[in-house]
Amino acid sequence: MTLKSLDDLRRLREEVQKEIETRQGAEVQIIVGMGTCGIAAGAREVMTAILEELARRNIKATVLQTGCIGMCEKEPLVDVVRPGEKRITYGHVTPRDVPRIIGEHVVNGRIVEDLVVGRAN
Repeated sequence: MTLKSLDDLRRLREEVQKEIETRQGAEVQIIVGMGTCGIAAGAREVMTAILEELARRNIKATVLQTGCIGMCEKEPLVDVVRPGEKRITYGHVTPRDVPRIIGEHVVNGRIVEDLVVGRAN
């Protein structure tokens, strides 16, 4: 594309912004710590519970894995990032906690305070 005017540049900017929004998704992101420490603490079972709960409720979300972030004593860790909101990190998550996190935080936007171990700025 050849830019010939300021309007061309503005249109290109709008197209790129829409593409970035599409890539990032307007959906919730759920990130599960799957480092060795997380796996040893039960992160695989938590990940399975998250995928099953999302499917059961027919919720579209991006579920990602990450390695160790240095809070090994708080594993399994699960981050929830709702569009336009700050990242919340839940710790010591068990498969039994998953329906509550999905129902309260992912669906209704209410943070499950008793499981929070971190908040992004």
